Amino acid sequence: MQKKDNKKKSLMFRFLEWVETAGNKLPDPFFIFVFLVGVVIILSFLLSRIGVQASHPVTNEAVVVRNLVSREGFQYMVLNLLSNFTGFRPLGLVLSMMIGIGLAEQAGLMSSFMRKFILGAPDKLLIAAIFLIGICGNIASDAAIIIVPPLAGAIFYGANKNPIVGVAAGYAAACAGFTANLIIAGTDALLAGISEEAAMIIDPTITVSPLVNYYFMIVSTILLTIGGTWITRKFVEKQAGEYIPEEGMDINVDEYELTESENKGLRAAGITTLIYWGIIIALMIPQNSILRTDTGGIIGGTFIKGIIPFILFWFISIGTAYGRKSGTIKEWSDIPSFMSKAMKGMSGYIVLVFVIAQFVSFFNWTNLGLILAVKLGSLLKASNFTGMPMVIGVIFITMFINLFLGSGSAKWALLAPVFVPMFMMLDYSPAFAQLAYRIGDSSTNAITPLFPYIAVVLGFFQKYKKDSGLGTIFSLMLPYTIGFGLIWIVQITIWFLFNLPLGPGANVFL
Repeated sequence: MQKKDNKKKSLMFRFLEWVETAGNKLPDPFFIFVFLVGVVIILSFLLSRIGVQASHPVTNEAVVVRNLVSREGFQYMVLNLLSNFTGFRPLGLVLSMMIGIGLAEQAGLMSSFMRKFILGAPDKLLIAAIFLIGICGNIASDAAIIIVPPLAGAIFYGANKNPIVGVAAGYAAACAGFTANLIIAGTDALLAGISEEAAMIIDPTITVSPLVNYYFMIVSTILLTIGGTWITRKFVEKQAGEYIPEEGMDINVDEYELTESENKGLRAAGITTLIYWGIIIALMIPQNSILRTDTGGIIGGTFIKGIIPFILFWFISIGTAYGRKSGTIKEWSDIPSFMSKAMKGMSGYIVLVFVIAQFVSFFNWTNLGLILAVKLGSLLKASNFTGMPMVIGVIFITMFINLFLGSGSAKWALLAPVFVPMFMMLDYSPAFAQLAYRIGDSSTNAITPLFPYIAVVLGFFQKYKKDSGLGTIFSLMLPYTIGFGLIWIVQITIWFLFNLPLGPGANVFL
């Protein structure tokens, strides 16, 4: 039995080694999309020459491939180069969110809240607290990956538990559960913007709100917290075994304790949150509220459509309140300074978006996305490969691609122009297509050797076990990857069978 287990582990390790080797040979995502732009240009020339076309699913008009290697195509590429970039919807959404979230993070609010939540959890709920805060930590982008695993390891060590288990649970929560949350995060805004661009291939009037997966993700957060806790106790603790501290080890949990000023800052942020959302709720109560629709409805009203500005100003408010009370914001000029520091971290994203925007725009203008979606949709219908089998297939495709291409925005920008119209061809909503992608993208985050912070995470493990390697990480992460994937597949199947709402005004079917 032991030999069989070792064989299984070695096979998985060899597979992940192959993934690492193959992935390291891939160029930077920027150059991948430069290459894809070239592919689109060549395909537009070749396919337009042979007369490839399809019938538009809404108007039934013939849609032909438009040639970029023509006078019209050249003029389009040159004259729209800047507008493609500046008009790329995800760019504005994400940068706007990061102004507020970045301020809160730079002021220290995110770190203090995570530490307070986990350190204050009762012993019986410690693992659950690690998963809940690790999953929701994606609101601060990658900050949770740097904060939660080492904090969880230190707490486990201080409680005479195996710290390797704590680090593993924190890493799994922050990575494998990355896409879920109890509140709207930058991920929701980023993906919704790309989904809307793709959905407009079929319906130019369509809008995709950052809230389209919100109900599903709230439930996901709870289910993954419960599931992660069970997986940790049932599998990971047994797999890690008993911990024997190495000689000379000195771990001080007290270094994570909050100072009096940090506690005051958190109280100020909490009070500000109650006041801020209390005012908004009060404004929404009247039937003729400016935050509702003209007919008095909430769904489709100004609040739902404008959720990003409301969240932006909330983060600015609580970040400022925390910083002023904790002392991290001493002068009012510190506020724009912290915002600027946060935006500097987005420079790589902005550069990547420039070429992604060109790829998406060229792909749409040539009609390649629409024609490919129509052909694939027709093929799936003819082979009767629709419904949940098709959705699960999309999830597995995304899981596999995620092992080689780490950037979530880059992957969705690559897949959305095909998946979203294809789902719409089969009468499924863009929100449902986006959800299938998010499940696949998040599940395998913890076992990809190409994860940007893998070296940092390895250091967290080696702090307690010096001979830890990538095999240590992946063997401990595999139960979480499989477990989270199964939980999500069961959940999305239930949503599909009962046509439950995915978010405000968003359903599984069109």
